[in-house]
Amino acid sequence: MQPVAIKEDIYWVGNVDYDHRDFHGYSRSPAGSTSNAYFLVDEKNVLLDTVPSGREGSLLCRMAKTLDPEKIDYIVCNHMELDHAGALEAIVERCKPEKIFVSQAGLKSLAGYFGNRDWPVHAVKSGDSISTGKHTIVFQETRMLHWPDSMVSYIPEKKLLISNDIFGQNIASSARFVDDFNNDSEYEQRIKEYFYNIVLPYSPMVLKTLPVVEKLDIDMIAPDHGLIQRGEKAVRHIIGMYRTLAEQKPAQRALVVYDSMWQSTRTMAYAVCSGLEENGVPARVMSAKLNHHSEIMTELADCGAFVAGSPTHNNTILPYVASCLTYMKGLRPQNRVGGAFGSYGWSGEAPASLQEMLAAMKMEMPAQPVKANWRPGKDDLKACHALGATIAATLKERCRG
Repeated sequence: MQPVAIKEDIYWVGNVDYDHRDFHGYSRSPAGSTSNAYFLVDEKNVLLDTVPSGREGSLLCRMAKTLDPEKIDYIVCNHMELDHAGALEAIVERCKPEKIFVSQAGLKSLAGYFGNRDWPVHAVKSGDSISTGKHTIVFQETRMLHWPDSMVSYIPEKKLLISNDIFGQNIASSARFVDDFNNDSEYEQRIKEYFYNIVLPYSPMVLKTLPVVEKLDIDMIAPDHGLIQRGEKAVRHIIGMYRTLAEQKPAQRALVVYDSMWQSTRTMAYAVCSGLEENGVPARVMSAKLNHHSEIMTELADCGAFVAGSPTHNNTILPYVASCLTYMKGLRPQNRVGGAFGSYGWSGEAPASLQEMLAAMKMEMPAQPVKANWRPGKDDLKACHALGATIAATLKERCRG
């Protein structure tokens, strides 16, 4: 296991997990993932972040190809979540660092995960810095991106930002840099996937943080997941993508999500889709049963409208749709146009419940929900088509504004 030099005296020593499919227990990672850690060789040798518990062997092996791990002087923990700090206990026991740096809020996370250990922990705040000899590490707190304890480390002499969870993606690859990956479409898809399932609720903080990042003299961003952005063009590109994703401006595209017992609601979903498409709004239909909720959220990144459908089941909506909307509510998407529909046999509460849930997410609801008794007939499908047309008109007007 070889380290990878990303700058003179700075090495990637992380872990690649090609089999990783369940990121943080709630989001799919179909392309695997990496836990990136970085090693600075200087008068004071510094390890910046670690890897999950059980993966410390790969980190130590890579580091040993450059320097004896026991010669580590400092450890910087930019974030205490266990995909970054899970191996910290093993690394501290092996390396016995002189100092461990965490954010002010990181003290609580550190104690929560590892107890009150007799470790040489030093809490830092935004603007604090340490000298390692030829280099300086400047700390910047990035609270709620995506934990209260999150921070980034800036090395001005190298024009390098070690950004922790910000600017990351879930990609397992032998490539360490974006320009070596040679698949721009997948790279951008994984950025959207990561942002919309991890970072989206904190979009206001992203927009406050980006100007701080842009003031730094950087030509490389090294996140703790996925590929490293090197060169001014790559740095500008990822910052631009983050700004676009965080702003959530209306996009002229729609997503129709449904579940169905006997295909009645499915038929309605496709009629809604036709109403959207035939009125100038491209759309995609996704089954909540066949698509994971994180895949649905990733699709929403490109959509300014969201339409939900479910038959009535036990006086409420089907579980897969309920799960999807609960997940979506927590991620707090903004600036969407919404709509609801569904079939029923007896009581018919589901469409109104869906309408209420979407309105509670502050979606604009330009039409009443459509419901069909038993199998949707010709008039029901016309109503579904009209629902799609109304949403399309509302969304196009928003996009023009």
